[in-house]
Amino acid sequence: MATKFSKETYLYWYELMLLMRRFEEKAGQLYGMEKIRGFCHLYIGQEAIVAGCMTATTPDDIFITAYRDHAMAIAKGVSAKSCMAELFGKATGCSKGKGGSMHFFGIKENFFGGHGIVGAQIGTGAGLAFAERYKDTQNVVLCFFGDGAARQGMLHEVFNMAMLWKLPVVFICENNNYAMGTSVARTSNVLDIYKLADAYDMPGDKVNGMVPEDVHNAVIRAVKRAREKGGPTLLEVKTYRYKGHSMSDPAKYRTKEEMEEYKLQDPIETTLHKLKEEYKISEQDIEAIKERVKAQVEEAVKFAEESPWPDDSEVYKDVYIQEDYPFIKD
Repeated sequence: MATKFSKETYLYWYELMLLMRRFEEKAGQLYGMEKIRGFCHLYIGQEAIVAGCMTATTPDDIFITAYRDHAMAIAKGVSAKSCMAELFGKATGCSKGKGGSMHFFGIKENFFGGHGIVGAQIGTGAGLAFAERYKDTQNVVLCFFGDGAARQGMLHEVFNMAMLWKLPVVFICENNNYAMGTSVARTSNVLDIYKLADAYDMPGDKVNGMVPEDVHNAVIRAVKRAREKGGPTLLEVKTYRYKGHSMSDPAKYRTKEEMEEYKLQDPIETTLHKLKEEYKISEQDIEAIKERVKAQVEEAVKFAEESPWPDDSEVYKDVYIQEDYPFIKD
């Protein structure tokens, strides 16, 4: 029997996905204006994954991801203002202006990055899950990685240990078809990534990542298993990014027809359609949401523009803590 979601849930999904989309669009625009420098990887098109995960978890559950991290940080409660300030390299950023686009962080919000090394967060995610098991909490770690990171040896070592120790972690492969510009078919004989779980007797499943309902249902099952000490799950969430791998990627390796096919499944538009058709949400209510999101993004840009740059004295801070490591000399 299909899960029936409330009007409030659809409204939450719609506003959250719209905020993520508009933030990323603005980030792309500001990058073109050279207000944002360095690397910048946009999440546009993949918003349904985070939306579905948010309604299937609690605020105490931990999220950790790769460098396409802006939207996830915002969803977990890191303010859009501190996220935009981080993109600007300002001291008020969520990583004090030192992390930039790829290294967002929010310890109060249980968002542990933002990691620039491909696949590194898989091991760190399992470590966080080990800590939760050690502390005997009910918290679960959601560890996100891309289809490219699924080729890293780290994944296989971690899967083995996670199953051996029954760690409370859900591994979520956001399969957007391309590792940078290389398709899954050109990097692996196993095209169904979720089947990698079979080698470790780990539960695995494929999920439509363009539909928040499907993501929610898959994640809530996996989270329940983890909370009940049943161990990890691998979910391959099929999704699509509308932009290139990064702002420097023209994405010439895919066709316009492929892009248009996925845009017909746009999660924001399909959620909006459901709100209008099934829940009879008025245009006035929709416009109010759009204006609220627009104001948040504009406020974030203003905050970032007006925030100070980090002081030079900050360069060596947050690298080592002298008190914890007395053997490190100045």
